[in-house]
Amino acid sequence: MEFINFSFIDIIDILMVAFILYQVYQLIKGTAALNIFIAIILFYVIYLIVRALKMELISMILGQFIGVGMIALIILFQQEIRRFLLHIGTTYISKSRNSVISRFFSKADHSFTVASIVAEACNNMAGKKTGALIVLGQTSSLQIYAETGDIINADINVRLLENIFFKNAPLHDGAVIILNNKIYAARCMLPSSENPNIPAYLGMRHRAAIGITEATDAIAVVVSEESGTISYAEDGKIERNISPEQLITLLEKGN
Repeated sequence: MEFINFSFIDIIDILMVAFILYQVYQLIKGTAALNIFIAIILFYVIYLIVRALKMELISMILGQFIGVGMIALIILFQQEIRRFLLHIGTTYISKSRNSVISRFFSKADHSFTVASIVAEACNNMAGKKTGALIVLGQTSSLQIYAETGDIINADINVRLLENIFFKNAPLHDGAVIILNNKIYAARCMLPSSENPNIPAYLGMRHRAAIGITEATDAIAVVVSEESGTISYAEDGKIERNISPEQLITLLEKGN
């Protein structure tokens, strides 16, 4: 019996497939899509086994499903595919595009100011238990979400943020979207996360914060109306009960 030929190209091939599968798993773990993904893998393994055993009838039936598998995957995993491509783009393209010099000047001129204003406003609202949801855009377009609310395009400041989320204010219900260091829109509707592992005690603001960070590379900050705590969401994950100082650090790092 001859040994299986195993070249350096085969090693690269295996490593690339392993990398892609790992990235897909990272994106869908903790969601209902993970169970579907596992079922598809098992289905394909069964197909390979029946082909190897030369079971013609079942192979032909399963082969029909495999033939339209790519289209089915796109339909079933359209949100996950979007997140995967967004993750690749923001991780390996957008970051390389921003040089050290440009990032330095950007932070020196804007990011620290925006982070400080958002942190101060959130701290004040947390003390009064005023609920708030603030989204800070990065490279992903948030226009589709901004159009669900009212376009403001105003200079960002603490008082304006507090006035927007004041309980009786007409714009308090929904999210504020900050783009290009301005309050671009208020009263915006955001997608709610469908992650089944989100604790039941987290309300709609927290779910919306997680949802927008799953669909885009934006950052979201939540002030809880019930507990008066501040939460920070990024990449579909949320960190709760953080201090204003921690929020500034996270916002500067995120930007």
